[in-house]
Amino acid sequence: MPVAVGPYGQAQPSCVDRVKMGFMMGFAVGMAAGAMFGTFSCLRIGMRGRELMGGVGKTMMQSGGTFGTFMAIGMGIRC
Repeated sequence: MPVAVGPYGQAQPSCVDRVKMGFMMGFAVGMAAGAMFGTFSCLRIGMRGRELMGGVGKTMMQSGGTFGTFMAIGMGIRC
């Protein structure tokens, strides 16, 4: 397939690049949501100090990975 060229001569990103970009955007949004929800839920059950930081970090990584995966799948479908 020929590479599509934009109006100023630059090439469009490939499908793999779009999937990676979708994962990174989803990961960032998921990390932000995980920070908010993780902090609230850990404080609610009484975590403090190092335990709180570990719980929030774990929640951030889980939600970032999950949302990033779904965004990558969505971008892959759009290719």
